[in-house]
Amino acid sequence: MDTPLSPVEDIKTASRLLRGSIEASLAEPLTGAMHEDDTHLIKFHGIYQQDDRGLRNERRQQRLEPAYQFMIRARIPGGLCTPARWLAMDAIARTYANHTLRLTTRQTFQFHGILKRALKPAIAAINAALSDTLAACGDVNRNVMCTTLARPRAIRAEVEELARELSERLLPKTGAYHEIWLDRKKILSTEQETEPMYGATYLPRKFKIAVAVPPDNDVDVFSQDLGFVAILENARIVGFNVTVGGGLGMSHGEFATFPRVADVLGFCTPTEVLKVATAVLITQRDFGDRTNRKHARLKYTIETLGLDRFTEEVTARAGFSLAPARGFQFTHTGDRSGWQEDGNGLAHYTLFVDSGRIDDQPERRALTALREIATRELAQFHLTANQNVVLANVPAAARSEVTEILTRHGVAEGTVTPLRQLALACVGFPTCGLAMAESERYLSDFVTKIQVLLANHGLQDEPIVVRITGYPNGCARPYLAEIGLVGKAPGRYNLYLGAAFDGSRLNAPYRESLNEGKILAVLAPLFSRYAQERTAEERFGNFLVRSGIVPAIQTGPAFAAAAQSLGAMRGG
Repeated sequence: MDTPLSPVEDIKTASRLLRGSIEASLAEPLTGAMHEDDTHLIKFHGIYQQDDRGLRNERRQQRLEPAYQFMIRARIPGGLCTPARWLAMDAIARTYANHTLRLTTRQTFQFHGILKRALKPAIAAINAALSDTLAACGDVNRNVMCTTLARPRAIRAEVEELARELSERLLPKTGAYHEIWLDRKKILSTEQETEPMYGATYLPRKFKIAVAVPPDNDVDVFSQDLGFVAILENARIVGFNVTVGGGLGMSHGEFATFPRVADVLGFCTPTEVLKVATAVLITQRDFGDRTNRKHARLKYTIETLGLDRFTEEVTARAGFSLAPARGFQFTHTGDRSGWQEDGNGLAHYTLFVDSGRIDDQPERRALTALREIATRELAQFHLTANQNVVLANVPAAARSEVTEILTRHGVAEGTVTPLRQLALACVGFPTCGLAMAESERYLSDFVTKIQVLLANHGLQDEPIVVRITGYPNGCARPYLAEIGLVGKAPGRYNLYLGAAFDGSRLNAPYRESLNEGKILAVLAPLFSRYAQERTAEERFGNFLVRSGIVPAIQTGPAFAAAAQSLGAMRGG
């Protein structure tokens, strides 16, 4: 007997290529929510329905529905943003959202706190800024990332253009987005249009792509469904190593789910990249699990088929075989802080943004400062995969002016430690419906306490990757952190240790359901040992593995086995 498809597959099938009853939901005046089926379809349009969980009990007692609101995510390939686009996004945040810009770990903007009646004008304003929200979420290819500030400058331009081309090539073709949000002419029947690449039910699950340029792995390419690692010879790109099957989502206690780092599939030339991307995507379309969404990502498809069989299917769809992979090495992750010169008379300033949240506080008016820089057109804006913003292409004559604006508004970098610079968190409470514990609102305080522990052992300037998520889906890439916290319950986290600094190895499950005091108590002696026993230039994650404190976890099943073993030691 065949296993039935997941309910979301039925919703997509009946959606008329992502139309559903979204327009009727928008017009319904008696609720701030969308119809239940439409909450799945609006994700393809870049929208999530949420509510303020802090108000749930109060509103329930008042016999009111939850305080529904929406998050909108823009599609901005490579995180490239002109001053004009930045000003438009700033205005949208202040007009329709909660007066903040949230930078995501996929190099784009999220707008939070948008009411249903404001969805349509907000999306229209995003499109007027020469951007859109199509395919920023949903079971399609999402925002394509690329290394920020790759050098030399010609390399940077090439990978930025590749990110744009990949994003455009893999967009859905349905007219639903333009009909619903931009009032374009409706077609008389969906039989007149097709989705030649996705089909009527799109992908089984989300799909993510990144382009990385060694030695920088700021985009965590091994966490992506599909990655392209640039291979350089004589300061030019001769091709790309193709990586497949990365993904970090999992579920607590469900050991058939696990994070996974990507495999290196082979090498392709620059002219073959789009064909390879299409072939990998449609292989996932054809073989991905549509019966269980927790088992639907490309990583599980590869685990089920095996890498050799998967490679055969990709080859058949691409029409050619990949060449053997070429050597490469990553030595850096995260963003390079402060001012950087590019050798072409231009400078680039990486502005640290705590948890990616740009707002105006009494002592730090980041939103106002960046608005002033954009208004004067002093820089281009590049959103990074680590929730920061690079003020790029600043002429030498304008550098002091940019610095003055940042200083005047309390935004100048000052002394941001490497630990804080590398730290990431997902949004978590109060708006994420999946959150089990605090994340964004907790990150800064937790990093401060870790910083104290490190300083006790002379390690205050040590770059250690710390990431926190409020739930196990992996939005802030916690399973590639040297110290990863994943929410288990309010105030309690599972602790993961020992990922590779360059993002090529998973961390290992170490302790379950710890409160802050126990987490700090576990870490303190490990920092002491690290200070005393490490070898020259040895990273914290590598030290933990070499010392036998945690095993080296290279595969998803090995991660799951370690988690199951840890649970068994605690009595389940």
